[in-house]
Amino acid sequence: MSEVSRRPNKVAKFATTLAVAGAFLGLAEPAMAAEELNSGDTAWMLTSSLLVLLMTVPGVALFYGGMVRKKNVLATLMQSFAVCCMATIIWMVIGYSLAFSGEGPFVGDLGQVFLMGIGVDSMSGTIPESVFMMFQMTFAIITPALITGAVAERIKFSSLMVFLGLWLVVVYAPICHWVWGGGGFLGGAGVLDFAGGTVVHINSGVAALVLCLVLGKRIGYGRENLAPHNLVLTIIGASLLWVGWFGFNAGSELAADGNAGMAMAVTQIAAAAAALAWMFAEWFTRGKPSVLGIASGAVAGLVAITPAAGFVLPSGALALGLLAGFGCFFAVMWLKHKLGYDDALDVFGVHGIGGIIGAVLTGVFAVEAVGGTPGLLEGNGAQVGLQLYGIGVTIAYSAIVTFILIKLVGAVMGLRVEEDEEREGLDVSLHGESIS
Repeated sequence: MSEVSRRPNKVAKFATTLAVAGAFLGLAEPAMAAEELNSGDTAWMLTSSLLVLLMTVPGVALFYGGMVRKKNVLATLMQSFAVCCMATIIWMVIGYSLAFSGEGPFVGDLGQVFLMGIGVDSMSGTIPESVFMMFQMTFAIITPALITGAVAERIKFSSLMVFLGLWLVVVYAPICHWVWGGGGFLGGAGVLDFAGGTVVHINSGVAALVLCLVLGKRIGYGRENLAPHNLVLTIIGASLLWVGWFGFNAGSELAADGNAGMAMAVTQIAAAAAALAWMFAEWFTRGKPSVLGIASGAVAGLVAITPAAGFVLPSGALALGLLAGFGCFFAVMWLKHKLGYDDALDVFGVHGIGGIIGAVLTGVFAVEAVGGTPGLLEGNGAQVGLQLYGIGVTIAYSAIVTFILIKLVGAVMGLRVEEDEEREGLDVSLHGESIS
């Protein structure tokens, strides 16, 4: 997804230049009007913003809430809901400005803090800037919410909120600017990320891995039964994520056009392919296909198609989905246990690994006729190198800064609940509530 004002503004500036030159030569009237509001584009982007918000509340909340033990379900729901509220205010106060104001290569400026300059007549291409800001806000909401799954059932709520608030400003907003902001160095270099493979999924997945490594394993991990308490909630959450993802991907076209339609189609195909790939891999290796497995596979496919949705055709989406389903299954079922880390709800295995697979394969399956940039299969092998560059930079920055932030928060506030609180469950110990 490109920064909304970049493409339309270039067109507008070029058109204005032609008009002024024509007027000087006596060939045209001076000063053509800037791009006008398109009601169809605006309606679609309003809808897309609602769909992406649906992905967090209640999508991620239910998806994660069903996978924890009964004594922690309310605490898990609380995390997603509270992050939604906090990220909204941070994005309004400073996040949007850092991500999309200014033309710096590394971060935006403070020109739009508190959304200064955004009024009812402010435009970003063919849609109101307020709508674009809201659409981007929903991305800023879901990204830190995803991280919470890695440290479920053992982290202090206060410390988590402080960490995620800082992370949104210091990690998410700059990476968002690198890829989609005016002058961002990754987008400028030609790294392709249509809807958030690097910005959202690799970024949150890597941060989740660092966070769970620093925090340590849950009490009883590997010895006690930590099985999900209610997979009905999880499948409902996964279904809401699937539906909401059409706003996530097709909405990133920022217009109601043929490219948005193609992005929607390839999103559905990749999700279905990955769900089936995970299901059959689990069926073959473990003897039975599980509800949690097919739901996780669908999410893995949605993650992987995210960077590619505006660049590939259905055939590429099919291959990408199959590879993502098998790859994420391997990461969750083998790599996690081999390395011994307790990523409670498999954020890194699905979002981190899925995002990496999707970002690399975007460089393979990109079609010039769709997104304007050919991939490896069309003879542009250099695009794979650019994708690897974007992945490497995102991983390095997210991991290093996340580690620094969590160590600082831990030193000041502590990170983990007391052992007796963890055993009692976070619903009662942190929130004084229970579902029973």
